[in-house]
Amino acid sequence: MPTGNPAATAVAERDDALVLVRRERPDDEAAVREVTRAAFSATAASDPPAEVPLLDALRRVPCWSAPLSLVAEDDDGVVVGHVVATRGDVEGVPAVGLAPLSVHPGAQGRGTGSVLVHALVAAAEARDEVLVALLGEPGFYARLGFRPAADLGVEAPDPAWGRYFQARVLGGVAPRGRFTYAEPLRRL
Repeated sequence: MPTGNPAATAVAERDDALVLVRRERPDDEAAVREVTRAAFSATAASDPPAEVPLLDALRRVPCWSAPLSLVAEDDDGVVVGHVVATRGDVEGVPAVGLAPLSVHPGAQGRGTGSVLVHALVAAAEARDEVLVALLGEPGFYARLGFRPAADLGVEAPDPAWGRYFQARVLGGVAPRGRFTYAEPLRRL
């Protein structure tokens, strides 16, 4: 990993491919939309998948945090992944919710998603965030330091999410209570 701010750049090599993670720039928006569309198209009930308009909606609200919107580039400089965390809270205590995480199908299985999540957690920690919460596959996110949020005293917005609602505490003690996502995520 290069020296400097770990929240700004992360580099990983997997399967002889270099992945660079950096903050999203305004000129990345179209590439991020395409990566998100491609990543979720196989399981989507609509075209574009719900995650594409969700990302568009998140960009338009005050909860959007440019420092917590990261892209992964391949060794040719092509955007192959994206992750974002937006403002949420636990009973009024500021926290962030990670969603969506997108990796282009052609770049999946190489660790790109893991590198993006690690970089996002580092960026959130550098901003003194206390907790990152998400809805996702426990087997994947447990490897990245996430635990069922209920084990930490953090309640899911929807109790039916069970162990799929996870959190990672960033230093200190997790706030206790119900997690609330940014408004566009609450409509899902």
